[in-house]
Amino acid sequence: MSTWKKNLYLFSGDRMYKFFQEQLDNKINNLNLRTLTEYCPIDAVRVKRNDKEYLMMASNNYLGLTFDERVIEGAIKGAQQYGTGSGGSRLVSGTFPLFTDLERELAKFKNTEKALVFNTGYMANVGTISAIADKNMTIFSDELNHASIIDGCRLSKATVKAYSHCDVEKLKCLLKQVDRNARKLIVTDGVFSMDGDIAPLDKLYELSREYNALLMVDDAHATGTIGNGHGTAAYYGLEKEVDIQLGTLSKSLGSVGGYVAANSTIIDYLVNMSRSFIFSTALSPADIGAALAALHVLESDTSVLRRLQNNVNYMADCLNSMGIYATNETPIFPILIGSNEDTLAVSNHLYNAGIIGTAIRPPTVPVGESRIRLTVTAAHNREQINYVCQTLSKAIKELNCEGSI
Repeated sequence: MSTWKKNLYLFSGDRMYKFFQEQLDNKINNLNLRTLTEYCPIDAVRVKRNDKEYLMMASNNYLGLTFDERVIEGAIKGAQQYGTGSGGSRLVSGTFPLFTDLERELAKFKNTEKALVFNTGYMANVGTISAIADKNMTIFSDELNHASIIDGCRLSKATVKAYSHCDVEKLKCLLKQVDRNARKLIVTDGVFSMDGDIAPLDKLYELSREYNALLMVDDAHATGTIGNGHGTAAYYGLEKEVDIQLGTLSKSLGSVGGYVAANSTIIDYLVNMSRSFIFSTALSPADIGAALAALHVLESDTSVLRRLQNNVNYMADCLNSMGIYATNETPIFPILIGSNEDTLAVSNHLYNAGIIGTAIRPPTVPVGESRIRLTVTAAHNREQINYVCQTLSKAIKELNCEGSI
């Protein structure tokens, strides 16, 4: 490389790195910088850092199955029987029997004809939406849908119309503006990850039929938590009516991965058209073995779901008794604080008291709506829940953060 070209390359590189650093500095100044923190899990609800034990209140491990002996045994058996890795994509190197078993059980669980496993819930959303939608389709998306839905919409190159959160009337107005015979998709989270509320899927279903649109629901936070554990469609009695039910294996099911459940035509179409499925090395046998075992626990052990709902009810009552607004719909408790500064102060207060309650800030939530997102699981006990609620109430009062009071 000539000297002048080398100098030009270094100059361009310096400018780019300076830009990157300026963006990071801007996040620091706005109290919005994200960093990775290392924790060593002790069990489903406790972690350790620097020899200090913390109570985890920020996990999506809703059923507490990550340390369940039955699930661990499923992972071990999977690895022992089929090895540590899959070795390739399923269309190239084949599908081992655990995949077939899991997809059959997921389809049965969701009351659909077929199911297809992806590597993550994110990849399931991106791969499904970008496969079924193109520039000739219009997508109607709740404005608070997960980032993976938003990114799937962008990749599809479809026309995207966002409707106000859970606003059925606004959605209806948008649907009226599109030709009835045009291809349309309504997509929504089932349980919204940052607010914990449930989508009005029954009303969305009515609109989808009235205006000739496909209906897709992301059950990442609904599976294992509502609808007797079966998710949003089951919650509304619409298992056979919703066109596409998407979910994850990494939250209530204590493993990793995502899935789509639908009729045979849609699943076969995704096998042939979804790039995130086609071009990804398959999950490991341990991942699939753990997910399959967790699904069996969810279907057969009613005590797990009962413990979760009891804890949700108890925590909601506890927070409300302290003047902190909460509902008992789902295990997600958004404690709205407001500013980044106040939210970080509350999070740090909790941390110093041995509680992990992460500060959720923009762009995950809108500016001015930063919050502590607390989650309760089936593995927490009442003593732990009491301690969290009391500590939170004390932090909010001492720091004069009145957002949730």
